[in-house]
Amino acid sequence: MSQTFPTVTVRAPASKSLSHRFLLGAALAEGVSTVRHALVSDDTDHTRAVLTAAGARFTPLPPAEGGGEGCWRVTGLAGQPRGGTEAAPLDCNVGASGTSCRLLTAVLAAGRGAFYLHGAGRLHQRPMDELLQALRFLGADVRCSGQPGCPPLRINAAGLQPALCGGEVELGMERSSQFFSGLLLAAPLGPAPLAVSLCGQKAVSWPYVGLTLHALEAFGLSFTVETRPCPDVHWQTLPPGGWRGLKTAEPGCLRVTVRPGPYRPGDYSVEGDWSGASYLLAAGALGRRPVRVEGLNPASLQGDRALLDILQKMGARLEASAKAVTVYPSPLHGVDLDMGHCPDLVPTVAVLAAFAGGSTRIRNVAHLRLKESDRISAPATELAKTGVTVDQLSDGLLVHGLAGRGPNRPDHPRLPADATLSAHDDHRMAMSLALLDLREPETHVRARLDDPAVVSKSFPHFWKVWEQLA
Repeated sequence: MSQTFPTVTVRAPASKSLSHRFLLGAALAEGVSTVRHALVSDDTDHTRAVLTAAGARFTPLPPAEGGGEGCWRVTGLAGQPRGGTEAAPLDCNVGASGTSCRLLTAVLAAGRGAFYLHGAGRLHQRPMDELLQALRFLGADVRCSGQPGCPPLRINAAGLQPALCGGEVELGMERSSQFFSGLLLAAPLGPAPLAVSLCGQKAVSWPYVGLTLHALEAFGLSFTVETRPCPDVHWQTLPPGGWRGLKTAEPGCLRVTVRPGPYRPGDYSVEGDWSGASYLLAAGALGRRPVRVEGLNPASLQGDRALLDILQKMGARLEASAKAVTVYPSPLHGVDLDMGHCPDLVPTVAVLAAFAGGSTRIRNVAHLRLKESDRISAPATELAKTGVTVDQLSDGLLVHGLAGRGPNRPDHPRLPADATLSAHDDHRMAMSLALLDLREPETHVRARLDDPAVVSKSFPHFWKVWEQLA
């Protein structure tokens, strides 16, 4: 593909995952913190609203102090979220934010008082049995008001008590790493150390737990991480910071012990989001001109940094520096991918695969059926409208790309003039489908989507940024 068009430069949105964690940490601290460049989105707005109701105070940081969008002065609630009474529990609406729901459930259970946590969309069908069971072992009174194991939740909190389970609790990450992260964030609020051991058959999305450990470290909290090669040998304690080298976690072979202590107030800044940038980087490979994305940390712990490896494996040319990543228009080919550590990239990679030559196998993401949408079925359904065959598998997708199929056959996805697209009430589906604009600008994905505004969940300015690329 000829590279005759000038490079377009855009900026990555702030990391949604780190924004949640830094807003939580600042809210739990005793004293005043600043959080700069946090993502402003529906999800993070819900997290802030609940923390505000529980006793924290968020004030926009004035321009004279380096303020701007997503910059907050946070007066913390000193480690004790405050609820209401059993007759009048504190209302905690988390909307459609699974991250807010999972992290806040654990943190509120470590507080005092009654909380009613609920949301919208598919949130009330998203199971969280593992976390609820672990909290009950720690003495929490958590009850499901609707479907068993799912929100809405009534939490009657009196603090977590590690002594009730011998100071250690087992917790799985087969369906979500957020259960593990939530308990780690709540653990410092308890009266004694708490060891959280990884159990189950497999663990997904380990890098998000790495982001949680990064946040705990940034807020001055003390923890140790132990690993072992198999469950029947002795634990080995990693040296300080050694957990940063972990790429995956195996059930029975990882244990994190968090000691009680205060979250330290300070000045915190959120890095760019590799998840939100994935659509922009993919546009560089599929479009007519290179795309340079600024604001990304090449040494980030974010799991979705894996998109660089995936793009290169599919044949894309790119350049990465400390300041930006540039992706060039490139012919792509099919690959075999284990995406258990970066499941949020699956909708993006599924569309990239549709433009590639040959087939792409996406594995180890069975838990995607439990996200905002069924992220195995939804990409298959929407790509089928463009002439792409996608096989739904037990743990992922097999996408049969259209490039290089010979004369008189479509070599890229094409949406018929009378067809519409569905975002499936899922921000990541909407943004990944925007990539269909890049070879057929007349497609006008935004105009054909049933709910283009769903992107406000994580990237409110997405369509404005997209106008520079399509």
